[in-house]
Parts: sequence; C-alpha cells; structure tokens
Amino acid sequence: MPKIQFIDPAEARKPGFVEFQPIPVNQYQKTVKEERENFTDEELKAIYHDMALIREFETMLNLIKTKGEYNGVAYNHPGPAHLSIGQESAAVGMAWTLTVDDFIFGSHRSHGEILAKGMSAIHKLADEELLKIMQGFFDGSVLEIVQKDFNGTTRELARRFLVYGTLAEIFARETGFNRGLGGSMHAFFTPFGVYPNNAIVGGSGDIAVGAALYKKVNRKPGMVVANIGDASMACGPVWEGITFAAMDQFKELWDGDMKGGLPVIINIMNNQYGMGGQTCGETMGYGIAARIGAGVNEEQMHAERVDGYNPLAVIDAYKRKRKIIDEKNGPVLLDVLTYRYSGHSPSDASSYRTKEEVEAWERQDCIASFGKQLLEAGVAVQDELDAIWNDIRTLIHEMFLKSINDEISPRMKNPDAIGDMMFSNGSVDSFSDARPDVLMPMEENSRVKKIAGKERFAFDAEGKPFSKMKQFQLRDAIFEAIMDRFYKDASLVAYGEENRDWGGAFAVYGGMTEALPYHRLFNSPISEASIVGTAIGYAMCGGRVVPEIMYCDFLGRCGDEVFNQLPKWQAMSGNVLKMPVVLRVSVGSKYGAQHSQDWTSLVAHIPGIKVCFPVTPYDAKGLMNAALQGTDPVIFFESQRIYDIGEQFHEGGVPAGYYEIPIGEPDVKKEGKDITFLTIGHTLYPALQAAKELESVHGMSAEVIDARSLVPFNYEKVVASVKKTGKIIVAGDATARGSFLNDLAATIGSLCFDYLDAPVAVLGSRNWITPAHELEGAFFPQPGWFIDMIHERIQPLKGYMPGENFTDAEMIRRAKKGI
Repeated sequence: MPKIQFIDPAEARKPGFVEFQPIPVNQYQKTVKEERENFTDEELKAIYHDMALIREFETMLNLIKTKGEYNGVAYNHPGPAHLSIGQESAAVGMAWTLTVDDFIFGSHRSHGEILAKGMSAIHKLADEELLKIMQGFFDGSVLEIVQKDFNGTTRELARRFLVYGTLAEIFARETGFNRGLGGSMHAFFTPFGVYPNNAIVGGSGDIAVGAALYKKVNRKPGMVVANIGDASMACGPVWEGITFAAMDQFKELWDGDMKGGLPVIINIMNNQYGMGGQTCGETMGYGIAARIGAGVNEEQMHAERVDGYNPLAVIDAYKRKRKIIDEKNGPVLLDVLTYRYSGHSPSDASSYRTKEEVEAWERQDCIASFGKQLLEAGVAVQDELDAIWNDIRTLIHEMFLKSINDEISPRMKNPDAIGDMMFSNGSVDSFSDARPDVLMPMEENSRVKKIAGKERFAFDAEGKPFSKMKQFQLRDAIFEAIMDRFYKDASLVAYGEENRDWGGAFAVYGGMTEALPYHRLFNSPISEASIVGTAIGYAMCGGRVVPEIMYCDFLGRCGDEVFNQLPKWQAMSGNVLKMPVVLRVSVGSKYGAQHSQDWTSLVAHIPGIKVCFPVTPYDAKGLMNAALQGTDPVIFFESQRIYDIGEQFHEGGVPAGYYEIPIGEPDVKKEGKDITFLTIGHTLYPALQAAKELESVHGMSAEVIDARSLVPFNYEKVVASVKKTGKIIVAGDATARGSFLNDLAATIGSLCFDYLDAPVAVLGSRNWITPAHELEGAFFPQPGWFIDMIHERIQPLKGYMPGENFTDAEMIRRAKKGI
C-alpha cells in the first residue's frame, strides 16, 4: 500500500483490451553444421560427452533398481531413483552457459541436472580453482577417495569427484556430497552452483525465487534457475513463487541499483508426464506450458517453448535469456520440451502410455541425433564417439565400485550424529561484510526517539502502573531487537503482508519505513507459501531473513514450507547449509475460528525448528536477539493480546542495550511452594491471576513458570519446582487434544514420578472452533479454571464450588464426543 502510487479511477475504468504477444515455440532449428562457427569442435564433443555421462549414470542406476546389478556386480539399493533417461540434452543445454555464480535448484528427478551443472563448472574453472574446491570440501575426504591410484588431469579428477560424490550420496554413504543424508532426491553440491533438489513436486518453485532475491539484495553475481517439471505447474508454491518473482515493486518502487526484475529463470523440464498423469491433454489445460507466462506480467515472463531434444536450442535460449536477466528484466519462463523413456520410478510399468509412443521418442533420441550431427558436420568420427562412451563406462563402473565399498564409502557409523546436525547452533553478528543500506542514522528515527522516552518497567517506585502510552511495550521490544539487527547485518531483509507502509499488521514495524530502503523491508503478495519459501532460498544462499505470517491460522497456507522445507535442509545437507530464518507468527483472538488459533503444537512437533513464545517485553527482546544472532530456523510466536503490555517482572526493566536470552530456558515468574503452574504463551497472565486468588482465598502458594520456548526446552527448573511443590498444572491456549502441553506433561510425569502427589494436570483450550470474542471466556483457559482443576484433579479445596467441570466423567464424555 505505497502512498506514492495513485490509483486513478478515470484511468482504471477506461474500456479497452488486454493484448498478448505471440509466444515463440521451437523456433530454433539450426544444426551442428550451421552452428560450427559458434562452437569449437572440443566444445561440441564436450556437450556430447556430458549427455552420454548422464545417460550411463542413470542407466547404471536403472539396472541396479530393476536387476540388482551393474556390469555383473550385484548391489541392492532400496532407496529411490527417479530417472531422467531421455532428458539429457535439456539438462546439458540448461547448464552449458552457466557459471559457478549461477545457481540451479531442482526436483526429485535431478541427477542429470547435477551432473550437467557440475560438468559445466569443471569445463569453466581453472585447475587451481577445481583443486581448491575439492581439497576444501569435507577437509578433502572425498578427494582422497577418488584421487587414490589416479594419474590423470585435474579436470578428469574433478569429473571423478563429481560422479563419485553424487553416487555416494544416492547410496546413503557418509562420503556423499551431503553425508548420505540427502540421498537421491535431495543431492546437491554448492561449490559448483548446484543447490538443493527437492523431493516435493514444485518445492523449488518458491525457494529458487528466494535465492534470486538474495542475489539481488546482496549484489551477488549470477542468476538462478528453478528446474521444475511440467506437472509442478499445478502446485501452489510454483504459482506463488512466480507471483513473488514478478512483483511490480522490483521495477516500480525499488531504487537505484536495486531497480529491476529478479534474476530468475523458471525452467520447466517438460517431459509430458507427472507421475502417470499426462499434463497435456489430461491433467492440465495450458496445451503448451509457455502459455502460462502470458498471464503473469506485461512481459509475459519472456516465455518461450524450446526444443529440449536439441542441446544447441537450449543453449541458444539461455544465451538470449541471459541478456534479459542482465538487463534486469526478469523473471523468465522457459518451457523446455523433452521426454523421459523411463517411468516415474523403476517400479513404474508405464501402463499409462503406449510402447509406440516411447519408441517414437526413442527414434529421435537426443544423444543419438546429436552424435549423428557431429559425424555429418565432420566434428568427430565414430571412433571418437565410441571412445567417449568407453571412457564414461569405465569411469562409472570404477566410481560405482568405490561407492558400494563399505570400507571406502561407509555409511554413518553413529546415526546419533544426525541429532547433532538438526541445529547448527551458530552465532553470527552479520552474514555480510557490506555496510547496511539504511536511510538515516538509527538515533534520528522517530520511533526510536519515541521509545527512548518510555518507561522500561511497568510500575513506578510506589508500585503503580504507568499508563499504557508511557510503557515500553512488547511490540517495542521486538522492534528494538530487529531494528538493531538491520543496522548490523546488511543481509537482513524482512517482508510479509503489510510490512512496510502500514508498519506491520500490529505496528511492530512502525517507524522502520522511514529508516530502511524498499529492498530491505517490503510488502509481499498475500501468498504465505512464497513468503516462507523465498525466505528459505534466501537463507540457504547466505542471508538472514525475517518473514512474517500475519496470523497463526495462516500456517496452513505455507504448510509444506514450514513443515517440510524450513526444518530439514540443515540436516539433509549434512550441515553444509545454514538456515538463519526467524519466522514471526502472531497468535490471535477476537477474530473467530480462522484467525484465533494457537498452532504452536503443530510447529513444535516438527524436528528441526526452534520455537519461541515470549510474553513479556524483556523476554521478547532477549529471545529475538538470540534468534537473530543464531543460524537456525526459529518460529517466533507473538500474542496479539499483549503487544501493548509492559514489563512486569524483570527488575530494572528492559535494558536499552543488547542482550540475549538463551532459547530453551524457562523462567520462574513467581515463586511458590504448594503447586507449580507451567504456562505457554499468553496463559501466563491468567495463571498469575489464579495464583493471586489461590493465595488470598485458599492459602496455597503457586510457583508460576513461563516456558518462553517450546523447542528446545530445559526441564531442570520445572523438575526442581515439582520436587518442591509435588503438584503441577501445564497450561496454554492451544486446544488440549494433541497439544504440546501433553508432551510436557508426559515428560514431567516421567521425570518427576517419585515427587508427584497427584497426576500432572493439563489445562488447554476447548476442542472447539475458536468462537467470537464475546464467547472466548468459555474457550480459552481462564483464571478460575486453574482453581477448578486443582479442586477436581489435584486436591479438594474446602468449601469450593467449581465453575468448570474437570471431573473424570466429564473428560470421558468429551472424549467420547470428540470435543
């Protein structure tokens, strides 16, 4: 909602037509003979070599999967192997002109793309650069394996390195490019510009866009290619990624050298099928996938269909599209026509297509036809082509033997090491050496000045609360931490719905607009998948990012990104990648069933994500500082109900300077001796009210502990408290069934079994839809519920009449009804 853009009704209401330009389809028709002057003979033979290398590599995998052997050597590989036999020219053409500064992302069917991009890097890099990469990767352990008893050139050595590292990864060996933790569908090698391939169809569609955003914002050379299948064009993340990539603001609102489109090519490896569904004629309606570009922006994404059966056609397209990217006119959409002979996987009998169709494409095989052109043009003779094949088969066989040798290529001896890879637990001040782009000194910012005049503790010397307007609030604490990091880390960007001119939906970012240029704080489309997906790509390339999901309920719109992508890449990469993403998520109330849910339990269930939920200004600033200093993905929950609350617990108030609170350490907010309340989120405040009534009316002293974080979680303070009190209620605003509250309760019950005088009690919200604000008192835990639960489930309170029913019979009744 930029105020500088006036939407004129006189213009908007004019009659007219939306006009489209023709989209080129298979326009390149040149032969090798006609292109002879643009390539050396060695380059043309190298193109042939790279296609043949991919073909033999995947033929070997296919034989292992279908016959259990290769060249008479038996091997059982139970893992996946989604093959791209037939698509080799599309992969090699895509990679041929790319440099190591150009990044590619792929799909579950990307062995060919890894090898093509790897060979492209090997062709271009000097011997010294190749040696430096190989020697530095995993301390030279992979190089040592492929170098033994080898006397060839550095490039030949690098080729062995590429083939072995990829194959060892596919076979889950510790010597693979990702320590065997990525496997066939996730393998990659960043030093050659090969970034993660994705087992989720279309998963790279928004992640690759985030990588392009990283390159743009951080002024890094190169472009990004998202290799996705034709069937992925039905996937939400792909569409949302394209929408994000095509935002007008890049060309309309970003200033200076930031002005211009994202350097990204959406490369559709169009092999005609999505598993067993035929995209053209059955499961999709576009006919020619390049048509999709016409609906995205005025430039129609410079969309084009290219004959992917001719590597020179794809190379030509990439040369032309590179100019568009260099002129900052991206994004680009390429529909690369190809075909896979193999089924979706080796177990796929391809019953959904005819033998005649497969054979028709095989008769025009890309490698055979290109080889024939090489012969006709006099580039090579048959003996040379035969020698290329013999050399490749010898190489593949040798690397195959090394990769299945348990002594040379062991599997992870201690699988518990995976646990050590779930989090990187780093501490980094800045991911950039550049000077941060800002519009003013921080001390001159109006919001910073306003905050400087606020009271950092909620009460005066006499214990009376300051007015809300005078108190340093929880939203101020989050602002202060993020603003500080913006001035320290040039790589930091923040975006989400209404983040800029509005200052964020709940005014946390108020005042940042005047301090930060558009490329560091901006509004995204209302597309939660792309908000998180692009953040993942941005972070894995080396930047720090704070995306925002306006309401917790909207996590469902970015479920794959939050549950399948964000938490897993650090471990799946063998800790090659870091994921410094702090995803801000607000937890609401007052807005009914689709805007007022606490979904912290869903996130805490997923391994690989750190989860914070501070509810005091002191904790919010300290935990946000810790999250922003770290190198791990953090979901940072914030309760809308208390954005305006002041600091009531930390003596001296919230420090103006920098400090961190370790993620995972709960905090005792009130000491007591008779019962423990462990709370998550906003429920701290009802618990404190309950503790006050419990003490004044019933003479019981409650110790109140604020969890502050869900993952990780240190139980030591809780155990110490339960040893003292013998009783505990675990409480939060999430619906009780299936919540993280039960996980806490079970663990406490186990750790404190000998010290408990009563079972651990769990107090959550009702298993209903969240009702309107006027009925929330019957849904969310109330102060009286704590006392009701004590009376019914822990110890009877003399003369007490409970208002809420927590008896055994009621618990059974509710469970029976599913509520």
